[in-house]
Amino acid sequence: MKRESKLVLVTMLVLMLLAESHISLAATCSPVQLSPCLGAIRSSSPPSKLCCSKIKQQKPCLCQYFKNPTLKKYVNSPGAKKVARSCGVPYPRC
Repeated sequence: MKRESKLVLVTMLVLMLLAESHISLAATCSPVQLSPCLGAIRSSSPPSKLCCSKIKQQKPCLCQYFKNPTLKKYVNSPGAKKVARSCGVPYPRC
């Protein structure tokens, strides 16, 4: 019985650590993080490496940005689609 309780305790600790590490890996949704992409979105210039890095980090947030009336015109623009494609980020279907 004592061994079973130790095993349960260790299992719970491992699960808690995994859950905590999963939370820390989640993206922090901040459209300001995409500011390095504005030049490429508004013009025909290619996106920078920094832009591509940021858009990949913000990928889980893109659908949230579509729902925001202020941001929708940027994230739904042909330029944003071009930048996403250039960076190898699939354009979301929200």
